[in-house]
Amino acid sequence: MSNEDTLILAFESSCDETSVAVIKNGQEILSNIVATQIKSHQRFGGVVPEVASRHHIEQITSCIDDSLEQAGVDYTDLSAVAVTYGPGLVGALLVGVTAAKTVAFAHGLPLIPVNHMAGHIYAARYVQPIEFPALALLVSGGHTELVLMNEPGKFEIIGETRDDAAGEAYDKIGRVMGINYPAGKEVDRLAHIGTDTFKFPRAMDKTDDFDFSFSGLKSAFINTVHHADQIGETLSRENLACSFQQAVVDVLADKTKKALQKYPVKQLILAGGVAANKGLRDRLDQEIQEFPNVTFIKAPLPLCGDNAAMIGAEAYVEYQRKNFVGAKLNADPSLEFDWAKGTSA
Repeated sequence: MSNEDTLILAFESSCDETSVAVIKNGQEILSNIVATQIKSHQRFGGVVPEVASRHHIEQITSCIDDSLEQAGVDYTDLSAVAVTYGPGLVGALLVGVTAAKTVAFAHGLPLIPVNHMAGHIYAARYVQPIEFPALALLVSGGHTELVLMNEPGKFEIIGETRDDAAGEAYDKIGRVMGINYPAGKEVDRLAHIGTDTFKFPRAMDKTDDFDFSFSGLKSAFINTVHHADQIGETLSRENLACSFQQAVVDVLADKTKKALQKYPVKQLILAGGVAANKGLRDRLDQEIQEFPNVTFIKAPLPLCGDNAAMIGAEAYVEYQRKNFVGAKLNADPSLEFDWAKGTSA
């Protein structure tokens, strides 16, 4: 390992994944340990914050040890420590922030604060370098937004969901269908078998802004299922899934196209947990053909969910900008990007 290499120990604990990674020069994953809690939360149909926090406390030390061992490095080899400090569940965030601050202080290393959503975008860095200006479609359980990036480390929201995030809607309709949390993968699988027979609403699809809304779609889905139950009708799970997913994908794709028409960017980045959805990936593969000067980058499937490797990739940018913080760093569960000029929150 060259003395000129930058090795960052990155922490991610914003929700229900405890993850620690060692990233070399912002583009090479030496280790990426992820301790999932999915089975602990499945019986509740979603993430229970207190349970998540307790699991993070139990897992964080072993994740650090495993990450360093897998990378074949020691604390003396590290250049910096990075951590997600928001947005997310406050208790879960505090575990990662506390662990990162402890390591940084104990070993005299600079501490880098990372916005969780910026980390999702920079997962694309493992596919190819990000060129600016770029546009990111961030789709996850807690966020659905279009983000404009004119330069490294600068993120501006041009549109976001006004109610439910897309991933949240997937989990809620999955619960109605009897699908275990998280429901996205199974709904996606069923959707590729069925057909769009229910023609659910495409809320805000024709508005001039870049905002989204999925609560109406969720309600229409639930009402359809409940009505069928009341009259003793059996509905096709495959067709329900396909109709729901088609409505989500239509709106996401249409709004993204509209943004690409307004903003002349070099790259379109698809990131976040729902970025693993095959239906969305395939649809954007088709739509991007209308923009020959725009390169479409999809976050690698293993890095679509929450993980520390993506935090390490964005942290490298902040390291170069010398964006360091001290021991006063705290969790910010409501952290968000600024809005672009000319738009309103």
